[in-house]
Order: sequence, then structure tokens, then C-alpha cells
Amino acid sequence: MAKLGKRLKAIKTNVDRNTRLALDEGLKFVIDNATAKFDESIEVAVNLGVDAKQSDQQVRGAVALPHGLGKEVRVVVFARGPKEVEAKEAGADFVGAEDLVEKIQGGWLDFDKAIATPDMMPIVSRVAKVLGPRGLMPNPKVGTVTMDVTKAVEGEKKGKCSYRVDKAGIIHTSIGKKSMGEAKIKDNFKSLLSALVKAKPATSKGTYLKNISISSTMGAGVRLDVNNVQSSL
Repeated sequence: MAKLGKRLKAIKTNVDRNTRLALDEGLKFVIDNATAKFDESIEVAVNLGVDAKQSDQQVRGAVALPHGLGKEVRVVVFARGPKEVEAKEAGADFVGAEDLVEKIQGGWLDFDKAIATPDMMPIVSRVAKVLGPRGLMPNPKVGTVTMDVTKAVEGEKKGKCSYRVDKAGIIHTSIGKKSMGEAKIKDNFKSLLSALVKAKPATSKGTYLKNISISSTMGAGVRLDVNNVQSSL
């Protein structure tokens, strides 16, 4: 931990918290300083001009990133009959119904995304208290409760970025891995921001994109120039 502390401290000395960097400059800084021994994720935090306490100002959804998330995504599908077959053919890692619920109730959580056909939701609800807090509960708002199982599975396997505003009005999400390189990370970033702009609630007044910052898993975060970001979309 001591070595990590010194490394992070050294990185932070190069960061002026009052400076807003252009998108290209910010991405380069974060990727160049992602020097941990593992492939760090590139994280984005966007402070939105919404009142998250109001139901009509919730910002939630998902976007298929052009270059995925740079990692294997394990997908479980709750389905029966023809949709079970469809899920398997689409590349789902685990498919089932009550049997999957029983495994989850027993502590099994070896998956990253969960999809369900609408008719399966009464069964899936039995483990809502387990899946919900982990962000794994299927939801029609992000396309994970659907009859189009093939599209959903393929989207999640490729690397679909889900986002949801927290109580402070901030979106926290990952847009890929350092090893993907600046160009692909930039494409993913722009896809996410474009989706957030399109998701602006009609009742949101004033400045919508208030602050944007990026960081790597173990690195210091930098703030971006919002105007520069918007002009690049």
C-alpha cells in the first residue's frame, strides 16, 4: 500500500484541480498515468443538472459502446422454451429459470449481466434483493427485460454501458480498459456522452452537463472542459 500511495501522490502532483482539460488532453493524461500492474478501467463521472429526488428527472439507460468494454462479459438469461434456445444460440453463458434462481439464492453470482423475458420477472423477483443492490436486476429501461433475447445478449456480450444517476445527480460508469488505447476510449466516451445528452429530462432546467471527470481505476481523476466535450460530440 505504501508504494501505491507514493505512486498516486506523484500522479496527483501533476494534476491541477482547478484546470479543465480538453478531451484529448485529459484522456492522454489518464491513460499515460494508468501504471498499475493490471489493465485498469477508465472511469467517467458526470455531474448532471437534475434533481435526482424527482421521479421525472431520473436519468437511466444503457448504450452499446462501439468498442465494447474491453473485457469478457458473462451473461445470464432467465427464459423458457424457444427463448431459452435463442439465448443459448446468441451466446449467453447461463440460461434457465427456477434453477438459476435457486443457485442465486445459494450465493452464486458468477455473472456480470442478467437478462429476462417479461414472463420470467415474477420468478426473477424472488432474488430482487440480491440482484438489485448489485445492479444486476433485469430492467426494461435498460433493455434487459425483453423478448428480443438475441439482440440483448449480443449487446451485453459486446460491452453495453449501463448508467444511472445517483442521489447527488452524478453518473458513474466505466467506458473501457487502458489497453484499448486513446482512440477507442475516446469513441466510447463520446457515445456515452451523446446518450446522456439525449436522455436529458424535459423538466431539467439550467446547465445540464455541469462537470465531467475521468480517471483510471488506481489513478488520479482530471476534470474536463465541458464546452470542449460538447463541441466534440
